[in-house]
Amino acid sequence: MTTVLIADDQPMQRFGFRMLLESQDDMTVVDEAANGTEAVRLADRHRPDVVLMDIRMPGLDGIEATRRIVATGDRTRVLIVTTFDLDEYAYEGLRAGASGFLVKDAQPEELLAGIRAVASGDAVVAPSLTRRLLDTYLHHLPQSPKPAAAAAPRQDPRLSALTDREREILTVIAQGWTNTEIAARLHLAESTVKTHVTRILAKTGSRDRVQAVILAYDTGLVTPAA
Repeated sequence: MTTVLIADDQPMQRFGFRMLLESQDDMTVVDEAANGTEAVRLADRHRPDVVLMDIRMPGLDGIEATRRIVATGDRTRVLIVTTFDLDEYAYEGLRAGASGFLVKDAQPEELLAGIRAVASGDAVVAPSLTRRLLDTYLHHLPQSPKPAAAAAPRQDPRLSALTDREREILTVIAQGWTNTEIAARLHLAESTVKTHVTRILAKTGSRDRVQAVILAYDTGLVTPAA
């Protein structure tokens, strides 16, 4: 049973999410939060598998709430639900530690599949969509100061443990390649690619594929497309 906490300041939105989730045999809603402060408090109380997190909420917003929930080191993962094209904070939400994001008008089956994916430790966002979002926001949002190692990514301690092959695979993951594409283009078995990805996540301390992509951008291993 996947336990879910719904955090959204719109009562009707919370009601709709609850009705959908509780129609599933493998999901249960443990509580609802109307703002970020409540989300943090209730996540600590219930320790759900997934927090379905809105970004724009009064008081403590979804980004800071995500950051605080992730910082506890608990098993709870955050799935951001945003308006995507209109929400300029989506990238910052991922930087805060969210395991992915979906649009609010996603089809019900997409939302359910996203929750299940996040609960199992996967990232929700498709690699190609991740690339497009990161490129968009890296071009247009004010950036956090880059580490000195950004100009020379091989010196970054988070990358130093990677083998040359793992570094190569992290680079193409950040460029939007799927595991199938990596296997075909680098002449590897897909099972071998999956093993490399697992090792990359472990060595870099990335929670999931999305966080690994952000790491690749933050360290300068990959730069936004022109």
